[in-house]
Amino acid sequence: MEAPMLEFRTAGFNPYAVKYSPYYDSRIAVASAANYGIVGNGRLFCLGLGPQGIQVERTFDTNDAQYDIAWSEINENQLLAACGDGSIKLYDTNVPDFPVMNFHEHKRETFSVAWSPVTKDTFASSSWDGTVKIWSPARKDSIKTLPIGNCTYSTSYCPSNPHIISAVSTDSHLRIFDLRTPVSAQYHLINKIPVHTPGPVPLPPGLAPPAMPAEVLTHDWNKYNDSVIATGGVDRAIRTFDIRNPTGPTSIMMGHNYAVRRLAWSPHARDILISASYDMTVRLWTDGSTMAQEAPSPIKPGVQLGVMNRHTEFAVGLDWCLFGVGGWVATVGWDERVLLWDANQLIRGRG
Repeated sequence: MEAPMLEFRTAGFNPYAVKYSPYYDSRIAVASAANYGIVGNGRLFCLGLGPQGIQVERTFDTNDAQYDIAWSEINENQLLAACGDGSIKLYDTNVPDFPVMNFHEHKRETFSVAWSPVTKDTFASSSWDGTVKIWSPARKDSIKTLPIGNCTYSTSYCPSNPHIISAVSTDSHLRIFDLRTPVSAQYHLINKIPVHTPGPVPLPPGLAPPAMPAEVLTHDWNKYNDSVIATGGVDRAIRTFDIRNPTGPTSIMMGHNYAVRRLAWSPHARDILISASYDMTVRLWTDGSTMAQEAPSPIKPGVQLGVMNRHTEFAVGLDWCLFGVGGWVATVGWDERVLLWDANQLIRGRG
């Protein structure tokens, strides 16, 4: 892809996650780690976009690696960092150097954080210790712990219902929790979907995703259909599921050569999503839901719309800008680079 893009280097630190501010199109944050997150410090970059390009507004260093970030939904200047020592730190860009709150209950690396987009008064975290925890930014202790039982890479809130939380983990399952159910009912677990299971219906011709269990590293809720979730992981396949009828995937997207590290649905179109992979590429897809059905199978073969291959190391983080013409994305890789570019260039075939 040769479309124009903005670039920033996180010198000495390998990024793990990037997030646009939900308040401003000119503000992004990057979580990063020294030495690829194996040993050493972490650094949170708060970056501003202006006439001079991408500039550093503030940095916050941590003693351990940073693996994920989430902007506050109630304060435009605050954001969370998920850290390798199991802590979650809340930073305020108006308060230099130190976090304004520190949340530390996870026994191993905190790998994911997500702020509730509906009630905006809670956030969730997942950890390699096999738990998801629900927190209030106003108190040090967690509100609730959801047991997963194995390394949990990603957790997220349903975009329309603050009581429903999802998680994916190393055991190849997507779990859905409803906090309104009694805790005695499997700790609020209402659905446990085996991601690798092909389902009862035949696959479309030429589509053969791996059927062996594999770690699921990432997932995201569709912003226009709150019963649809996309997953990605070690087996390289992206699958979508309708949690109302979770007997198998509703669409499958194949194309990455190595594990899918992160994916995100577009906030601007119901069928578009983007994925970052250890194959160093970022790929744009349609899940096929808006296309005419030609194959006899009810499972739709998703279509790759384009590839961005400007990263020179693992592509591990991405996010969509909520504002503007509806196509700008930010991606980060272990090549110490943050790239901002227009995904519409891929859709138009000019990438």
